[in-house]
Amino acid sequence: MGIHTFDEYVLDEDRRELRRGVDAVSVEPQVFDVLLHLVRNRHRVVSNDDLLASVWRGRIVSQSTLSSRIAAVRRAVGDSGEHQRLIRTIQRNGYRFVGSVSTAPVRPDKGRPPQESEAGEATGIGGIATTQRLQSRPSIAILPFADRSADPVLDSLVEGVFEDVTTALSRFSWLAVTSGSSGVSCRDRWLDVREAGRELDVRYVLEGSARRTSTGVRTTARLIDAATGVHLWSNHFDLPCRGALGAQDGVTAKIIGAVESELERSEIERVKRKPSNSRDAYECYVRARSCVYQWTREGVDEGLRMLQEAIALDPDFAPAYGMAAYCLVQRKSNGWCTDPDNEAATGARLVGRAAELAREDPATLSRVAHALAYVVGDVDGAMGFIERARKLKPNLPSTWYVSGWLKLWLGQPAMDHLTTALRLAPFHPLSFKTHGAITYAHLIAGRYDQASLSAANALRGRPSYLTALRAAAASNALAGRLNDAKTLVAQARGLDSTLCLSKLKGLFPFRRTCDFDRWAEGLQRAGVPD
Repeated sequence: MGIHTFDEYVLDEDRRELRRGVDAVSVEPQVFDVLLHLVRNRHRVVSNDDLLASVWRGRIVSQSTLSSRIAAVRRAVGDSGEHQRLIRTIQRNGYRFVGSVSTAPVRPDKGRPPQESEAGEATGIGGIATTQRLQSRPSIAILPFADRSADPVLDSLVEGVFEDVTTALSRFSWLAVTSGSSGVSCRDRWLDVREAGRELDVRYVLEGSARRTSTGVRTTARLIDAATGVHLWSNHFDLPCRGALGAQDGVTAKIIGAVESELERSEIERVKRKPSNSRDAYECYVRARSCVYQWTREGVDEGLRMLQEAIALDPDFAPAYGMAAYCLVQRKSNGWCTDPDNEAATGARLVGRAAELAREDPATLSRVAHALAYVVGDVDGAMGFIERARKLKPNLPSTWYVSGWLKLWLGQPAMDHLTTALRLAPFHPLSFKTHGAITYAHLIAGRYDQASLSAANALRGRPSYLTALRAAAASNALAGRLNDAKTLVAQARGLDSTLCLSKLKGLFPFRRTCDFDRWAEGLQRAGVPD
């Protein structure tokens, strides 16, 4: 293990991090492995066969796949095939890293060494705040899924799921992902999961397998606490014999949705157990999420305060800005905002900084899009961010959820996006919000009975969910169930005594007047005062 410095970059083998100055550079694990192999072997030309043996462990891949990984490596370090400033193509032979590199070993007995420059000056690694953030954030090792049937078709399936899951999880800026050759090494030695966790220095391990059954293929995945060996989550997915490879994307999506939710819950519980005065930016962020997810005014206000503390500790921590902007979404939707113009200006500043820092972080970009549309009122601008988030991580439920809301407000078909969010994570703790958005999609389309059923699903998950209560009241009134509607209005006004027809315009940025009018008419029939 070592820390390699070249040009403006630091390549940290132990933490599997590529940084430019103090900023993390988002790279897929396989791209990281290619770069690391080139840097380690910079004294010679690395052939295609050498890369395939080291990074792909001899598995046959196309030349286009290899070329795309080399191109991604070059982009990550500010190089290109035209300039070849750091990575040179040696025609018909392979590639060579030609940049000037200094390497410092990691010394476990004495901690991480200061990085030494070409002139021999100790410069440190990214500053105190950055180091603290990296040490505190969660880490996960993804062990390649095992083929329990020694079947070449299953080999392709498990390799594909492993690579897709690794790529998807690496998009989370708050999560350090270890995989590739490190994970393969551990699995091939059949280490106990706790031993793998210690060797790879990670907090969590994701492992899995696939085997033939009498009717098809069963893929199993398990998320494990690396310190205790406790299984935090596990599930299996049965696929038919025909089309098993084609169903790979669906399996990957379900694994990612479940793992993201469980990691979030586990991290909140872990940080709660620590002394409250033991904080850095990441832990402030986790505590803030715990407060926000109480869905109370006091909880959201305390969460916002903690996020401001996180930003003060680390001004470049993008998720804190995104979550702070999301707090403003909650304040507005629950009637807790006392100065809309000031909060819109604050929201604009937060989403601007978050977007600047989180170009490769789909979860933060989703919150940016939500706040930009709902708090700032720029729905068209928000669409650009959410489309980028969905391209970065097509199986992240929050990107589909926010995209559904934006389409609703723009008067576009939204149901496919919302049902995709629900399908990806049907048991996610925040799925009640997706049911709430689906309620509005039915309401706007005139499907009042279906809207009422969706609202009931949302309110079962969170009885005080004001957004769903307003839609439930309107839907029931328009369906002719006035007594039910009036009861729902009473519940809503118990949570927000200022709810009245004159304030509805400020609640949702509906582009089409007819969509707003339908909703407002339902609430008027339900007894919401002028």
